[in-house]
Amino acid sequence: MIESTETKFGMTNNINPSSPSGPKSKNNENPEENLEPSSQDAQTSPSHVEVEELKKRIQELETQGKEKDSKYVYLYSEFENFKKRGIKERADLIKFGWETVARDLLQVVDNLERALEHAPTHTDRSLIEGLTLVLNQFKSTLQKQGVQHIESVKKDFDPNLHEAVGQEASELPTGTIVKEHSRGYTLHGRLLRPSRVVVSMNHSGDSPKQTPATPNPSKTG
Repeated sequence: MIESTETKFGMTNNINPSSPSGPKSKNNENPEENLEPSSQDAQTSPSHVEVEELKKRIQELETQGKEKDSKYVYLYSEFENFKKRGIKERADLIKFGWETVARDLLQVVDNLERALEHAPTHTDRSLIEGLTLVLNQFKSTLQKQGVQHIESVKKDFDPNLHEAVGQEASELPTGTIVKEHSRGYTLHGRLLRPSRVVVSMNHSGDSPKQTPATPNPSKTG
């Protein structure tokens, strides 16, 4: 009785669940057959309509980017022009801002020149030399600031630089400046004060020569 029990238990202990003779699950026979696309993967894949919408959105963004670049270039160019205009305006202000003062100082120069020109002959020589020195220094200072004298005598009359106050018969060609009543000046190339001049004209009122008339051949003979 005891042996039969041991034999019974011994037979029971010799059974190996992992042995090939054990039962197999149907799911483990072919694992590749069980791989099927899930419904979640099918939902995440983009459709044709979504792709077209994305392409359209990309084109819109590219167009907006190009427009912004164009506006940036335009604004940058305008800003550069604004800076250049500002620099030029400041430079012009420095050069021509004292134009009114320079014109007033020229009257002082005129008075000094007249004083030296009409000084009596018995005037002290040292006084004349002192006034001449002051006048030359005055002119030199104005020249350093851009004031230049306009050469007029024996030059052709230029309405942009000269103001005619009369005409005078002269051997010079018509339209040539004969005398200068007051000097003209420019400030950095811009007219500060025109020269008041006398212009030459045809002396003795000569009229231009007339060409003799050519005889008509139909009336000859």
